[in-house]
Parts: sequence; C-alpha cells; structure tokens
Amino acid sequence: MKMKLRTVIYSGKVEIDNVPIYSCTACNRSEVFPEVKPDLTGLISQLGAEPDKQTFLFNECNEWANLLVEAKAGKGMMDQPAVERLIEKRINKLLDLYLLAQSLNDEAWIQDLKKRLEQLSRRTLRT
Repeated sequence: MKMKLRTVIYSGKVEIDNVPIYSCTACNRSEVFPEVKPDLTGLISQLGAEPDKQTFLFNECNEWANLLVEAKAGKGMMDQPAVERLIEKRINKLLDLYLLAQSLNDEAWIQDLKKRLEQLSRRTLRT
C-alpha cells in the first residue's frame, strides 16, 4: 500500500486536507495512517454532527502529517534513514521550543508541545 496525503470530507461540509492515507491500487482500499487516526477522530468529534462549511490543514494539528508534508515538499522518495533524520530533527526542534515555553511559563504552549511530542512518540513506541 502506498501512502498519500489526501483530503477527507466530513459531513459533506468540512474538508480536512493533508491527511496521511494508505491506498491500495489493486483493491481500491484506503485506510487512515494509524498514527494519525486518534487525532483525526478527535478533530471530527470536536466538529459535531452539524458542522459549518470549513477547511482544515491536518498538518497544522498533527506532527506525523506535518512531517509527511515536509518530506513531500523535499521532492523525491525518502528512505528509512532520511525519515528517521527528519523525525529526530523535528523532535529536537519541539524540545527546544518546550524549553522556551517553560522559561516563559506559557502553560498553553507547553501543553501543545507535549501533545505534538506524544504524537511523534506513538509510532516510535510500536516499532
């Protein structure tokens, strides 16, 4: 199965762009990348049953989607070591920002950074 960044449409009104999806060309089956599924379902649940027409960039609220958008922008296939370097670089950046947020006592920012680090740790814990 190949991974692609796709648009998910919820309730016919909400477009959620840059969602990582596994797609199989042989059987036409698609599946949301497991590491982002909790965040996608969380976003959808926040929208409620009757959402207004709107568009979201999923990569703005999910670190895995963000990394995949960055990798895609880099043009070209990325092998496992390149992906690992990209992940390490992003974790280091988030940790630097975490230290800054702590020094400023910005609790909302600290919580956002914790959430982003947890998103990246999901796959790491399973491998």
